[in-house]
Amino acid sequence: MYEGMVAPMGVMKRVSLVFKSKANKALDRMEDPRETLDYSYQTQLELLQKVRRGVADVATSRKRVELQINQLQQSSDKLDRQARDSLSAGREDLAPRGTGAQVRPSVADERSQHPVRLAPG
Repeated sequence: MYEGMVAPMGVMKRVSLVFKSKANKALDRMEDPRETLDYSYQTQLELLQKVRRGVADVATSRKRVELQINQLQQSSDKLDRQARDSLSAGREDLAPRGTGAQVRPSVADERSQHPVRLAPG
């Protein structure tokens, strides 16, 4: 009883193999190598464009971070000046407490954690 079942399975595999082989040959005849090459080339160009966009995005983000660092440094310098001026004028109540001690290290920490390196252009 089992032997009868095995034979149809073997036949089905062979028919499937023959069909796949014939279909593959037909596709090979229909396929134009130039079209395949053109398609591959177009795909590579699209990927290159995506990479270029990614590089531009990174450069823009880097510049934005540099500007933020400069703005923070200017704010820190301004607050330090105001605190010193207030202290020298004897107005300790107007001097922000701990401004110089807290803002400066945070800017320095950011710079040490995320150094900005510009590629030679």
